[in-house]
Amino acid sequence: MIELAAVFAVAGAASNAVGTAFQRKAASVSSKSGLRLLLDLVRRPAWVIGMAGVIGAAIFQSLALVNGPLALVQPLFILELPFALLVVGPLLHRHLPAYGWWGVGSVVLGLAVMLASAAPYGARDQAPLTHWVPALVLCVGAIVAVTLLARHERSPTGRAALLASGSAIANALTAALLKSATGTFADEGFEAFLLSWQTYGFALAGTAAVLLLENALQAGPLAAAQPALTIGDAVVSLALGITLFGERIRTGWWLVPEACGALLIIAGVLVLSRAVQNLIERPPRSRVA
Repeated sequence: MIELAAVFAVAGAASNAVGTAFQRKAASVSSKSGLRLLLDLVRRPAWVIGMAGVIGAAIFQSLALVNGPLALVQPLFILELPFALLVVGPLLHRHLPAYGWWGVGSVVLGLAVMLASAAPYGARDQAPLTHWVPALVLCVGAIVAVTLLARHERSPTGRAALLASGSAIANALTAALLKSATGTFADEGFEAFLLSWQTYGFALAGTAAVLLLENALQAGPLAAAQPALTIGDAVVSLALGITLFGERIRTGWWLVPEACGALLIIAGVLVLSRAVQNLIERPPRSRVA
């Protein structure tokens, strides 16, 4: 079951990277805004492919969460960033920066070391309301707090990081609620899924995560937003997995390689964030006719 969850999580990360890249490509060639932008995008094949990728990512994430712990699934979604680097370059006809490959290697190696050392286990998909209430209060309170701080932050880099942190918390909360809702669907069927409060909770939390991310990307550089989003999602997901679903990781001397893996991930995410931003901002490479 753990292996299946890992496969679905990696597939979800790849699907989300493809979806985001194609959506960005579609939006980059449109000069419209607001509702006109949406009406223009739905007629573009690239945007349709992008939406299919996003929907596919949600399905893969649901399947991963049904089969494995939150503490395993959400960190694996960090792989979306390396996948995005590999997709965006050819799609937008831009050269991949050489240092980007070091970032890819650092993230992949860091994830392998951290997850192999931590060995997350525990696949319970329901939590009592007495656990949900403090988790919801803390998560929602933190999201409100960083959003308010972002309003008073003058630095674009600081605003982007704060808003992305809020999006990360909302993403982790969405995954926790999605895990519970899909567990209800798997155990009790579609009617129980529709009657579960977690179903509507993950829809609201997911919407908040998307809105915060869009504002983060508008507020400042991707190199500031992406690390806060990627690392924050993994950390909060780990905390929610342990407190809500009784998931466990190895401790003791295992904490040393886990910390080393986390440092490699952080370094790789910082490098990849800059690489992806440079890919987006760099002029297209010339092509021979």
